[in-house]
Amino acid sequence: MTEQLFYVLGGIGMFLLGMKVMTEALREAAGTGLQAILTRFTTTPFTGVISGGLTTAAIQSSSATTVMTVGFVGAGLLTMPQALGVIYGANIGTTATGWLVSLLGFKLKLGTLAMALLFPASLLDLLARGGWARAGRMLAGLCLLLIGLDLMQAGMKDAGDILRPEMLPSSTVFGLLVLAALGAGLTVVMQSSSAAMALALVMIQSGAISLTQAVAIVAGMNIGTTCTALLASLGGSRPMRQTAVANLLFNVATSLIAVPVLVFGLGALQELAERSNTMTAILVFHTGFNVVGAMLFLPITAQFARFISWLMPETPKASLVNLDRALLSDPAMALLAVQAALEVLEHRIYRAMASALQAPADYRGIAALTPCRAALAEIEAFLADIRLTADHAKQEAGLSALLHQTDHVLRLLERLSQTGRISVLNEDPLLRRPAVITGAVLRRLIEGLSNETEQARLQRLAVLVNHRKDRHRRGLLLGEHAGLFDLNEVFSHTDAMRWLARCLHHLERLEHYRHLAREALPVARPAP
Repeated sequence: MTEQLFYVLGGIGMFLLGMKVMTEALREAAGTGLQAILTRFTTTPFTGVISGGLTTAAIQSSSATTVMTVGFVGAGLLTMPQALGVIYGANIGTTATGWLVSLLGFKLKLGTLAMALLFPASLLDLLARGGWARAGRMLAGLCLLLIGLDLMQAGMKDAGDILRPEMLPSSTVFGLLVLAALGAGLTVVMQSSSAAMALALVMIQSGAISLTQAVAIVAGMNIGTTCTALLASLGGSRPMRQTAVANLLFNVATSLIAVPVLVFGLGALQELAERSNTMTAILVFHTGFNVVGAMLFLPITAQFARFISWLMPETPKASLVNLDRALLSDPAMALLAVQAALEVLEHRIYRAMASALQAPADYRGIAALTPCRAALAEIEAFLADIRLTADHAKQEAGLSALLHQTDHVLRLLERLSQTGRISVLNEDPLLRRPAVITGAVLRRLIEGLSNETEQARLQRLAVLVNHRKDRHRRGLLLGEHAGLFDLNEVFSHTDAMRWLARCLHHLERLEHYRHLAREALPVARPAP
């Protein structure tokens, strides 16, 4: 008995290790693509369900997807309502792991083959580099997962003689609640619903639990898997905690679907178990109640989000940006938060500058830019505390681009305080046209039009203004010499031309580094 227990515990440990190694390799192989999917393709709850389901199926971890989503909400890349769709999809995507385990571990019985493949896979991870090393880790993780499953099956082989369904709580309401709590507790302890599901499948196969008991345990596992997101939200911003609580309430509500299944649908499940096997019936139930839960919540997502906001009201922001220092534990997420914060500031500054360069000029936007200085100071302090992951070139490139962006935003903000230069530009027939065109380019950038096209236009404008600046300055000096202009006019027009040239330089550099940041990091769009 003791030896069998060790087999089960060792199998669980190897399964967890294999799942961790495989998930990390899959996430690394996907790079920022999965993060880009989650941040870009969540315009509606339905697209959020699709992106959340695909992401979870790809990395084989609903906890990783949910924690990533909570982090995106904290970074300002997603709103809480947008994140709800991803959470629905993550619950559906995680059911793929159960089917994978059932196919590879129980039906095909690839445990022996996994033992043979583990050695070359480990060598590939140790000796290769780049994509080949990731492929080795991915295969090694899958091998460990299957070997762990074999060990669990070996340990539970004779469990049916020792642990029988009648020894567990009966099919009363209280008994089913105890079993659901057991499933939730197993998932919390293991920190993996996939490992808990694999153990449940092994127990079903050995006859240690009945179909009814398995339904209650699996429903409890759905609740237990929310623990990871709740822990990730501790110490985070209010939107992060709102998202984690919404995840908990959604999973609790979804798990309650097990009640009508046990009352009205148990006969259909038992018939399916007789036609195929009990394991297939449980997997169909697991997938089915998660799909039904998502379908029930999709039409009421807006109302659900309002209920969460009422339950946990958000305090008003003290500044333009809200950089959650809890995100510093994840360098990639911290960089995304800064990227989103800079987008907010840049759009605000662009809008103010565009209004000032139009005819007639409107300086109200520039007058309202004072909070941007405090926000920039917060960004600089946050950037100084980011500690990058070792040997991660994309993070280094992203940080460098964000530092350059911050510097140019600060310099542009300083120049916009010189509103006297803008009034001179509007009075000068030669410089009024490039100033108005600059304002038009800024409005196009605010609307999200091609930044590469507008960056090229800014470069051409900078060349044109520099050319006119030199020619215009010579003309002003000659006019002053001839008595056509006084010295103050020469200085004011020269300063205005220099001001426009420097502003165009900062704008062009801002778009250049924003493009570099988007190449290194997922596209960050501030949540509306």
